[in-house]
Amino acid sequence: MLRRIAELALHRPRALLLLSLITVVAMGAIGFGAFGKLQAGGFEDPDAPSSRAQTLIEEKFGGEDNLVLLVRADSGDLDSAAVRDAGRKLTKELKEEREISRVSSYWDAGGAALTSRDGSQALVLAHVRGDSTEVADHTEEITGRWSGDQGPVDVRAGGGAALNNDISEQVSADLAVAEAVAVPLTLVLLVIAFGSFVAALLPLAIGLIAILGTFAELFVLGSVTDVSVFSVNLTTALGLGLGIDYGLLIVSRFRERLSAGDDVGDALRTTVTTAGRTIAFSAATVVAALAALLLFPPFFLRSFAYAGIGVVAVAALAALIVVPALLAVLGHRVNKGRLPWADAVRRPDAPVWGRIARTVMRRPVLTALPVLAVLLLAASPLLGARFGMPDERVLPEDAQSRQVSTALEKDFPGGSADALQIVTTAGAPQDELEAYAERVSRIDGVARVQSAGGVHTDGKTTPPGPAQAALGKPDAQLLTVTPETGSGAEERQDTVRSIRGLAAPGTGEALVGGRDAQLVDTKASIGDRLPGAIGMVVGTTFVLLFLFTGSVVQPLRALVLNTVSLTASIGAMVWIFQDGHLSSVLGFTEMPMDTSMTVLMFCIVFGLSMDYEVFVTSRIKELHDEGAPNGEAVTRGLSRTGRIVTMAAGLLAVSFFAFATSEISFLQMFGLGSGLAILIDAVAVRGVLVPAAMRVLGRGAWYAPRALRRLHGKVGLEESAPRTRPEPEERERTPAGV
Repeated sequence: MLRRIAELALHRPRALLLLSLITVVAMGAIGFGAFGKLQAGGFEDPDAPSSRAQTLIEEKFGGEDNLVLLVRADSGDLDSAAVRDAGRKLTKELKEEREISRVSSYWDAGGAALTSRDGSQALVLAHVRGDSTEVADHTEEITGRWSGDQGPVDVRAGGGAALNNDISEQVSADLAVAEAVAVPLTLVLLVIAFGSFVAALLPLAIGLIAILGTFAELFVLGSVTDVSVFSVNLTTALGLGLGIDYGLLIVSRFRERLSAGDDVGDALRTTVTTAGRTIAFSAATVVAALAALLLFPPFFLRSFAYAGIGVVAVAALAALIVVPALLAVLGHRVNKGRLPWADAVRRPDAPVWGRIARTVMRRPVLTALPVLAVLLLAASPLLGARFGMPDERVLPEDAQSRQVSTALEKDFPGGSADALQIVTTAGAPQDELEAYAERVSRIDGVARVQSAGGVHTDGKTTPPGPAQAALGKPDAQLLTVTPETGSGAEERQDTVRSIRGLAAPGTGEALVGGRDAQLVDTKASIGDRLPGAIGMVVGTTFVLLFLFTGSVVQPLRALVLNTVSLTASIGAMVWIFQDGHLSSVLGFTEMPMDTSMTVLMFCIVFGLSMDYEVFVTSRIKELHDEGAPNGEAVTRGLSRTGRIVTMAAGLLAVSFFAFATSEISFLQMFGLGSGLAILIDAVAVRGVLVPAAMRVLGRGAWYAPRALRRLHGKVGLEESAPRTRPEPEERERTPAGV
């Protein structure tokens, strides 16, 4: 197949480029509509009890409060005539909004429950209805109209809907800054790396095609299923990164063959059948890692699988079809715009990497142990890792929704933002409902429970007011549970579990909703599927690397070393973001690790690590198949690939590190963690641990049982026609001192 692609690129390059251009233009036209199909939210499991509770509350009671308006009097108190009139006007006009299904207000039967402890602030609670995109649009419109200075009062918007909008807006602004930093810097570094302006543009062409093609894919998928708007971010970052990776590999090999004396035709054939094979296997390993995200129920995570798989597939096709055609047309002109140091850059060998590999292989244990010790030390904070979901703390302190959440926690009894809702799926006799509410009120961490029967505090009940009377329906009952002031996230999650342990009143279920219930369910949903996802990644990666190398030891070695580098980078993120180190430098608030972003980082970084694994192993295997002893194959293989891997990793790390400019802490964590993992993998793993492991394994590095060797002979893919290979015993004679 690869040889046929090379021949097509040589004999019909302009026709191939014209067809590719038409395809890219069509993908761009289709992909432009993707932004109207993508949705906000998607962090929860739609089948979880908390999600079912949210749906039932919306059907029966008008929905959970997802918009909180904090009203503060500019002068006087809440009951002064001017402030009272402004509060009533706000409440009345919110009730008339078509997009709002219910409103609770201090000035409309809310009373003392919706006032601050000092009586200077009041709340107006509302439910904005619709799907995640409609809620985001309606909330933006409502808060734009009502927040800010409203005559005698100042109004600030908070609650889940406003919080999600603030996060989305901040992420969009931050990513624009990150891309404005990363793209020009990457172009400059590509020119320096290649020593030629023309050669530097080819990786960017791959990245552009990958991005446009994936946008078209997202448009199609967004028309038939839920796709997160955040998938756009991965599309641009990964598209640019893979364009660099694949472009560096294929262009460098082509220039290497030209400098070795091959004509354009022979250079292109060799390039496509060697580097092309590496790209195909590399893409397959990255897809295998990203496909594991499809196992998780939240469409936020699945969307990254849609985008990531699309980016990888289109980038690989662009590298294997479009770039060979461009190289056939360019020929030696690929070196046009050469810079003074171009000759040094074009040398196939990087002597420094060869010397490092040779030094490591002389003393493999002595050189590898310190590196392993440092990586394991970096991984150690994982032992104390805690996981959560994004909340107001991911935003900068001056964000309006964060300020409202802080005021709710500090100034209002029980912190209304953390209230739980319990909804029954059937009616219940009044005495059973009150007995159930009293049991809930006695649970540790519960301050009070409001139901249609009254307000229950530590087993004691006060008569219901107008606000509580609306909580009862013939076929369902709603209870609002307020946690104790100052209770932490872990304590509130324990409260959710305790409530779920109680027998429900009546004949139906008692479903618990609210932010902390969603967190419990999301962690359980991801945790339950995580072993399967890891097994899927490990299994598919093992099979692919076996098909690539013909060895069962090489896949195991790759999996172990990649796990070490990955756990080291995630452990470092726990130390920084959960434990709060560097918070003063990066400007974030310490908090538990974001569950979804950690899983996403694991899959992406694991895939990219295998990307570099294939780059290095392909050249080592190529030399090994030609008869070079194991030590020589490793040394020369690293010498040939060291520059490419480090340049690719450095350029990709720039794209990820640009996220550190964000004011959203989970974006900072994702960018820093991914960039650090890539650099650790390229330098510590490929430069030190791989040659050390290969030296220790010796001839065993290429071992496979006889049956699997026969299987590989039938289904394993070779980069060219079969060679006459020496017997293993001949190949493994490593010169003394290597």
